[in-house]
Amino acid sequence: MEENKIIEFRGIVKQFDNQIVLKGINLDIYENEFVTLLGPSGCGKTTLLRILGGFLDADEGKVIFAGEEISKKPPYERELNTVFQKYALFPHLSVYENIAFGLKIKKVSKDVIDQKVMKMLRLIGLEGYEDKNTTLLSGGQQQRVAIARALVNEPKVLLLDEPLAALDLKLRKEMQYELKRIQQEVGITFIFVTHDQEEALTMSDKIVVMKNGEIQQVGSPQDIYNEPANRFVANFIGESNILSGTMLEDYKVQFDDIVFDCVDFGFRENEKVDVVIRPEDIDIVDVKDGKMTGEVLSVLFKGVHYEIMVETVPGTRVTVNMRVIRNHDVTSEDGSEKISANNFYIDIDDVAQMDDKEIIALANAQAWDVESDEYISIASVEYELEEEEGQYPVAFTTSNGTSIECTIFVVDQPFVKNEKANEAVMAFNFIKTVDEIRESQALDTDLKTWANAQGWKLSDEEQSVDISVDYDFDADEVIEGVYPITFSTPGREFKIHTTDYTEEGQEVGLTFFPEDIHVMSKVTY
Repeated sequence: MEENKIIEFRGIVKQFDNQIVLKGINLDIYENEFVTLLGPSGCGKTTLLRILGGFLDADEGKVIFAGEEISKKPPYERELNTVFQKYALFPHLSVYENIAFGLKIKKVSKDVIDQKVMKMLRLIGLEGYEDKNTTLLSGGQQQRVAIARALVNEPKVLLLDEPLAALDLKLRKEMQYELKRIQQEVGITFIFVTHDQEEALTMSDKIVVMKNGEIQQVGSPQDIYNEPANRFVANFIGESNILSGTMLEDYKVQFDDIVFDCVDFGFRENEKVDVVIRPEDIDIVDVKDGKMTGEVLSVLFKGVHYEIMVETVPGTRVTVNMRVIRNHDVTSEDGSEKISANNFYIDIDDVAQMDDKEIIALANAQAWDVESDEYISIASVEYELEEEEGQYPVAFTTSNGTSIECTIFVVDQPFVKNEKANEAVMAFNFIKTVDEIRESQALDTDLKTWANAQGWKLSDEEQSVDISVDYDFDADEVIEGVYPITFSTPGREFKIHTTDYTEEGQEVGLTFFPEDIHVMSKVTY
């Protein structure tokens, strides 16, 4: 393929307003390929296309076209044409005149123009439309005219910057096949920019997946879909079940505490990885035949298949009460400073490791200067705790002697154990004031801290488990009262695409083949 290389990007860097939008792009494109630059808005795909078209200059790097460095060439000297999202047709000209415009500028003879324009009209399926005004055409017809106007100049490469974005869904699907047909008939390289995964998978010979100015993966639609390089690509292309796992050794991967055979190799032993299994690669079977089992949570008919959600590992949850009380504090005798603190709960097993800093944090104890509103340090914390259930007073005092007393409740707090998920979750009831809730800058994090919420693996208590928090109140409008707060682990749900109907609530088995498991390196952004 090396002799057919037509475009080479080498170390392309571009920034706008001190923000780097292309971070050293290296990419090869070959003759007669339909290449799609795919990624979310702001990933740099259109910027790269415009650098190739000559509408932008790269800050660093080279653009090589058919062996020639063209970075300094103006757009009109490059053997390529561009079709933009807005087709920019001339409204006062007919279809024929729009297509012929570039040839007339080049002073091509009229008979040659006639031949070329009629050939283009046949190619785009608009014979008989040559005398029509372009403003009377449909969106799809206007797009075809824009493509013909670009192709009539016989470029070696056609650049298409999201040309389907303005079309409705049905027409957009039709034009996907039409564009691929046109590309195959004219036999030149098409470079297509889109954020639509279906467009990329339908039309492309090669997809270039981009994110934050970097190329994540280059490959055929089959490679990109079946062997995504990382979690971003797997999430962005199609639908995926993505799990965290451990590559124990070549061809052996563990996730959800189960070891599976796979076809992947070359990872380090016990390397942390991401695993993707596509929804259509999972089969629902009898419980006794499944590699894992679960409960059907939902069944949604999608026309050609059912989308079924199966929970294989139930999440672990615990609900506690947050008691919101009236704001209260203690003012010093001279009125110059104030101090506040709250009652709080701790587990009997945590008493031994309590220190002043922990006590201050759990009580949310704070003091401040009344005039300046600046915080004052708490000079002393006085308490006596025993490893027995009960209520223990604690006093917080500033260096000026302003003091407040509250209560520590030592409890033997039960925790919720989830044997199937190999995890446990615990949290405490807690008390907060209205102001503390309203002034929180990161309420989810604060709620976890105030409730001393924590999750851990039953098999290894040192291994923590991520927990999320759920509540039903508006922090800006909270009033005195009792509010339930739920802390939970995510559990595991699998999305399955199948033509077979399954009842909600049914216990089922899930199975898949080793080649359906795709192991990816973990990438941190």
